[in-house]
Amino acid sequence: MTSQEPQYDVIVVGAGFGGCYILNELRKEGFKTLLLEEASDLGGVWYWNTYNGARTDTRVPLYEFSDEKIWSDWTWTEKYPGVEEIQRYFQHVDSKLNLKKDIKFNSRVEKSYFDEQKGVWNVSTKSDTFETRFVVLATGFASKPLIPDIKGLDTFKTQAHTSKWPKEGFNFHGKRVGVIGTGASGIQVIQDIAGDVKDLVVFQRSPTYALPMRQEKLDAGKKLQTKEVYDHRNTTFPGLEDEFSSQSALEVSDEERERFYEDLWTRGGAGFWLFTYKDTITSPVASDYAYKFWRSKVIQRIKSPELAEILAPEKAPYYFGTKRATLEQAYYEVYNRSNVSLVDLNSNAIKEVTPDGVLVADGKFYELDVLVLATGFDSVTGGILAIDIKGKDALPLAQKWEGGVQTHLGFATAGFPNLIFHYGPQAPTSFCNGPTCAELQGGWIVGALKHIRDQKLTSLEATRQSETDWAKQVQFIGDQTLLPLTKSEYMGTNIPGKRKEMLNYLGGVPLYIQQINTSLTEGLSGFVLA
Repeated sequence: MTSQEPQYDVIVVGAGFGGCYILNELRKEGFKTLLLEEASDLGGVWYWNTYNGARTDTRVPLYEFSDEKIWSDWTWTEKYPGVEEIQRYFQHVDSKLNLKKDIKFNSRVEKSYFDEQKGVWNVSTKSDTFETRFVVLATGFASKPLIPDIKGLDTFKTQAHTSKWPKEGFNFHGKRVGVIGTGASGIQVIQDIAGDVKDLVVFQRSPTYALPMRQEKLDAGKKLQTKEVYDHRNTTFPGLEDEFSSQSALEVSDEERERFYEDLWTRGGAGFWLFTYKDTITSPVASDYAYKFWRSKVIQRIKSPELAEILAPEKAPYYFGTKRATLEQAYYEVYNRSNVSLVDLNSNAIKEVTPDGVLVADGKFYELDVLVLATGFDSVTGGILAIDIKGKDALPLAQKWEGGVQTHLGFATAGFPNLIFHYGPQAPTSFCNGPTCAELQGGWIVGALKHIRDQKLTSLEATRQSETDWAKQVQFIGDQTLLPLTKSEYMGTNIPGKRKEMLNYLGGVPLYIQQINTSLTEGLSGFVLA
């Protein structure tokens, strides 16, 4: 990279795990790099997601960087750390890597235009425009919240989406609170505040198949981290400690299947979703076996048969594993409390929100003091397309992807030279442990930029053929599963009007690593270098 032209070699957008990793690695390799971050500190989603009960659902030490300089003198206090501890971890990371000197905080990127004559990107925030050769978008898969289209919602004063929680929080004590949504963040809020509020009304859009977290305090004297832990996570489908079973749920006896399920259930965490029989997300019969076991465990914890049927219906409302599995600690017991009500929005939709509460279809009005929106995200592509991005011939990226997302290897798209996606569409993303993908994708990006510099080149762009082939592969693998049959953020179908397509690569981490490494060793095959 020459110093005569652009102001920067690389601008990275986003200071979560991915952005922090890439910034550090690029600096080590001598690239002049700036990171732009909307928030006022490090952490990505962990800066914003400070709602009551917020914590990761990936256990440590899997949920951290593999750099021994960082973990050698860091000790976690819980198996599944809460947001405050994760924020402290990011400060610890900065104390080791000194990232903040190359980060401009409070800088939301609003637009990015490619200047074809100069071969550079102009990246603009509200107050500044920067010139750079390359842009790496590390905006994460959950950076654009979904605000539901409900009549009168904007009239209710004291409300917040879980992903944009006010820093001062809420005092829930003695308050009447409504929570819309029962995904990961909804469950965590509900568990945390149920015992403190006067009344809690949960508005459930669809049941969540919540799994037991099995939280534990950790022994400060026992070191969990080893090099082997991090090496091993690159060898499994989800980038975690274990793998799908190679067996089929249909080929084992009922007794063996029951023992296997029981073992996963006892171990806790996401294992009942990600370490289960390999055909659970491809076979309706295998899916039903998993659902029936899950339901048998859950309904015994709920005293009211009517509430049990809403929370865990006898007939599965969707195939097991085709929506994100969530982890809980005492979620189902909440509904045994006298101050908690459950509204099934499938049969009793919200008619209107007023300044004082929520009116539902059957005419009942719930007076509320606080309304929590745990309504999810415009996942994977939402954060990218929230930026006004224009490539060659001033083509907007949103227009390029109107007929479907197209990338090569999840990294780049034709017509947008030197624009690189990290933890974005058509990569393992939503099915990969964040720090695992941060490092494996980040490593490829740094390797690609080094190759371009070493060859005295200045441009990297996906070919149309390679992106067409990759999109077909992503869709083909997805079509072998049950995921397209469920309305979910994995398919984009949780967003009204959004195109239905497989947004994530479902071939697993090892196969993905093999494919991206092949491209790199072949001198970036599938890309035009100029």
